[in-house]
Amino acid sequence: MLRNRAIIAGVGESRIGKVPGVSALELCAEAARRAMADAGLGLRDIDGLLTAYSMTTPYPVFYGALAEFMGLELRYGAEITAGGGSSGVMIRDAALAVVSGRAEAVLVVSGDNRATGMGRDNAVAALAAWGHPYYEYPYGGFIPAYYALVARRYMHEFGAAAEDLARVAVTQRASACRHPNAQMRTPLTIEAVLASKPIAEPLRLYDCCLISDAAGALVVTRAERAADLAHKPVYLLGAGEAFTHEHILAAPSLLDSGARRAAEAAYAMAGLGPRDIDVAMLYDCFTITPMLLAEDCGFAARGEAAALWQDGRASIEGRFPINTHGGMLSHAHAGATGGLFESVEAVRQLRGGEGARQVKRHETALVHVEGGILSNHATLIYGTQPV
Repeated sequence: MLRNRAIIAGVGESRIGKVPGVSALELCAEAARRAMADAGLGLRDIDGLLTAYSMTTPYPVFYGALAEFMGLELRYGAEITAGGGSSGVMIRDAALAVVSGRAEAVLVVSGDNRATGMGRDNAVAALAAWGHPYYEYPYGGFIPAYYALVARRYMHEFGAAAEDLARVAVTQRASACRHPNAQMRTPLTIEAVLASKPIAEPLRLYDCCLISDAAGALVVTRAERAADLAHKPVYLLGAGEAFTHEHILAAPSLLDSGARRAAEAAYAMAGLGPRDIDVAMLYDCFTITPMLLAEDCGFAARGEAAALWQDGRASIEGRFPINTHGGMLSHAHAGATGGLFESVEAVRQLRGGEGARQVKRHETALVHVEGGILSNHATLIYGTQPV
């Protein structure tokens, strides 16, 4: 049982947006050093390292390259590839490592320089790579089109409108405007979203996540070490994972994903339920995604997620804030890094002290990340106190 036994000791993020001349490795090191400093730890205190993949700097062993670059000596290390869900898997695995004694303190790092280090052709090829090579890609399939299928089905089933999707983007942009390191900090309106360039109907430009140079990192260690650290600890209370399909043609449903099972497993481990959560960070590669995940995680009934954004509940001042850093729609997105920033933000909100960005209630937070086309899922529940 992981509940209460592992803590997040430190968090950090690199410069974000367009950072010319800085490699994925350098961005990762920058975020990692900031996370270690935040935890009050040095290189000799870190003996575990988990990294996600890089599409711009594809080392055969990325965690090994990063450890060498930073001068880390490890007892435990691995590279995790689970698409956008990688951060959830990494954090859970890091917790298992420290609880089992395999490592004392594990750095969890993800980063890429996709905005300046990936050309148009490479970016298009990466988007297309998620499609089935025989039954999807030859017919023009690419990631925005697959999520557009999901959005169109949701709108057909429940009567949601384009304005409902747009409101997600507008709310998250308002949150990003308060974040000192967000990539997009210009206010956005529903009218601007609806007037933006069509990408894959019904998704338009501002319904889609960013492409960023960015890296994030956090340090995981045992709860017993809490008194020795620079900040009050944030406990990992629950974790759950699920996988349903690789290609959308094999998805059992466009609207009922494995997120529900992952969330149920995390709630069961934590001994909590949706009503016990103060703030949520939900994967938002497209505006339809956090709406679906809000329902799967129990924060809204099926088909009713739009109300969370319509009445302001999802805003920083609202009764149930969602993606208070702006998410991948406005803060940053660089592969698995977008999901890792959800945990970075959850930790910061639970610690308190975020000024104008601080949510009112901040004792528990739920993070949900997903990879592929709603394929693999990981839910993490954090708290300021053991439960």
